[in-house]
Amino acid sequence: MRILIIGGNGTIGRKVADAMRERHEVITAGRNSGDIRVDITDRTSISRMFETLGQVDACVCTAGTGFYGDYYMMTEADIMPGIRGKLLGQMNVVLIGKDYVSAGGSFTLTSGIAAELPARNGTVVATINGAINSFVLASSQELKNGIRINTVSLGLVEDSSGRYAHLFPGFDPVPMGRVVNGYRLSIEGAVNGRVIKVYP
Repeated sequence: MRILIIGGNGTIGRKVADAMRERHEVITAGRNSGDIRVDITDRTSISRMFETLGQVDACVCTAGTGFYGDYYMMTEADIMPGIRGKLLGQMNVVLIGKDYVSAGGSFTLTSGIAAELPARNGTVVATINGAINSFVLASSQELKNGIRINTVSLGLVEDSSGRYAHLFPGFDPVPMGRVVNGYRLSIEGAVNGRVIKVYP
């Protein structure tokens, strides 16, 4: 398969890309690194990326984040970057990319445990993750030509637990092997419309 991994040089994307390279052609994309540049907050940038690459068999997105901060101080200015990036960015990757993913191919997005177990001061991230999950469930009914779509919902990831452990007290970090297997299930498996939960 020819697999595009957006965010392929990040903590998660790099490990997924390394695993997929064992059996597939992998192209990485990112704002500042990778085989091709893309800014997922910009529809034009996404379109240009797909026009440049042409057809792919699988598209994976591990990019995007959201605001953590005091609920009572939170404003629209805090909310919108995560909406434009992690939510609308991933939605646009699918809405634009559907014309470039081959029949029987797949999309794999990334959400997270916060959709079900929000961290304190993490309302924005919880909202974004929940919306991604719903988008995937609905899109799986709409995509044609046998194209599948899933999201990998991540817990506290082992390789980045140092940065985020304070937000999720009492959570056991998820080994990177399990994280990679979640993406492998979506990319190489037959599941469709699934929120693939990778946490205890």
